[in-house]
Amino acid sequence: MRPLRLDSLEIFVDVVRCGGFRAAALGRGVSSSAISQSISALEEALGIRLLNRTTRSVAPTEAGERLLERLSPALHDIRTAIDDLNQLRERPSGTVRINAPGPAADHVLCPLAFDFMKLYPDVDVEIVSDAAIIDIVEQGFDAGVRFGNQLAQDMIAMPLGPALRYALVASPEYLRHHSRPDSPSDLLQHDCIRRRFPGGTMETWAFEKDGEEVEISPQGRLTLSSAYHERQAAMAGAGIAHLLEDYVRDDLAQGRLVELLVDWKKRLPSWFLYYPSRRHTSAAMRAFLEYIRRREWPAVGR
Repeated sequence: MRPLRLDSLEIFVDVVRCGGFRAAALGRGVSSSAISQSISALEEALGIRLLNRTTRSVAPTEAGERLLERLSPALHDIRTAIDDLNQLRERPSGTVRINAPGPAADHVLCPLAFDFMKLYPDVDVEIVSDAAIIDIVEQGFDAGVRFGNQLAQDMIAMPLGPALRYALVASPEYLRHHSRPDSPSDLLQHDCIRRRFPGGTMETWAFEKDGEEVEISPQGRLTLSSAYHERQAAMAGAGIAHLLEDYVRDDLAQGRLVELLVDWKKRLPSWFLYYPSRRHTSAAMRAFLEYIRRREWPAVGR
């Protein structure tokens, strides 16, 4: 049996996590052929196939699944042991990997990370923009960002940013040809720009006024999956969009968009940064958490 290289085990985990050789190679800064050779050498050393390969996808075999189940905690223990040495350094080092929806990454997480990296030059930050609900531990992330009601019970969560509100907007051009809605139910007669989430479900629009809550399923000809594209569509007069205020604040101020049903705004919880309660937290991640705890978030008015 050929000698087993420990780094090939970590490469195997990367290939499964990334879903293919090319993505794993990009993450490691090497060629796809180098990744393929490492996996082939690992399979030869173990005497068993670990991955099923097709022209379009790579998936673990039953043996690969079993190995992955044991490897993930073992590799984490190795990283923890190395990180323990990091505590002896004057400055934290390492990588912080965070999974977050696009809006949270755009307006809260990225600005925080940029300032954090200036204070901690030895820490690398990787932010993956993804709206799907995932297992951050299984996918190799240190933390994730979601709304409070989307968090698993075994996670520690902390507020990330102020409370949120959506704005209902349309262009002046659209309103020249359509009457303004006076209530949420009027929106059912309008061309609304709909959003489909990664899991396939359609977004519903929630409103609140004087204790009355209303939720509608918007109707319209255009369906998108990106807040930026929805904003572009609204600017082009394609319909009414339902977007977080951060995306349209400047457009409203400049008159490029007009806000509708202002008195029906529903206030939402803030984003939450969450991380596993049963997992060792690296020095780099602890520094990031402490940086967030020191922040003071502005209040959002009614």
